[in-house]
Amino acid sequence: MAMEATAMVHVIDDDPSMRRAVSALLRSVGIGAEVYESCAAFLATVPADLPSCLLLDVRLPGISGLDFHAQLESHGIRMPVIMITGHGDVPMSVRAMKAGAIDFLTKPFRDQDLLDAVAVAIEIDARRRKADGELGALRHRYDALTQREKQVMALVTAGRLNKQAAFDLGLSEITVKLYRASAMKKMEARTLADLVKMAERLKVD
Repeated sequence: MAMEATAMVHVIDDDPSMRRAVSALLRSVGIGAEVYESCAAFLATVPADLPSCLLLDVRLPGISGLDFHAQLESHGIRMPVIMITGHGDVPMSVRAMKAGAIDFLTKPFRDQDLLDAVAVAIEIDARRRKADGELGALRHRYDALTQREKQVMALVTAGRLNKQAAFDLGLSEITVKLYRASAMKKMEARTLADLVKMAERLKVD
């Protein structure tokens, strides 16, 4: 019984033999692979909810791989990209790397070179997804604060003393202390320093 893949590589290449070869290589080491003959075919799918990367050929029918790479953000696609080509040159690779590509491989590339690049890309995406999940949980906790708790959190994490925050909000110092303690409990912040870091991540104004 085949093991379920824990990561996915989306291969966009118009060469059927290349798609088959890369797909077989990835699956042989336990990495899932989905293949597409064009960027449009990829956009028509819903990617699996796994750490993923995009293996993107430079020369494709319709929009080129380089141009598609430049448009990924507008499509809401944040997965790392490895560019591949059978006609690589220095300016092309520089353009790809400046656009944020993880690697640029020229066909025929060694299996190990591809696997190494994929391992780096998957790890980058796994870290991003973990950070996104943590930020989402943090945002959820922040949204549960009352308006007063948010105001107090904003002031104390900006460096205002309790008595200064009390003056700013027209409250007593003891009331500000209570709101601050409540905000820290709801945010699961053990110290004020923790709360400050959370406010920075959330961009609390």
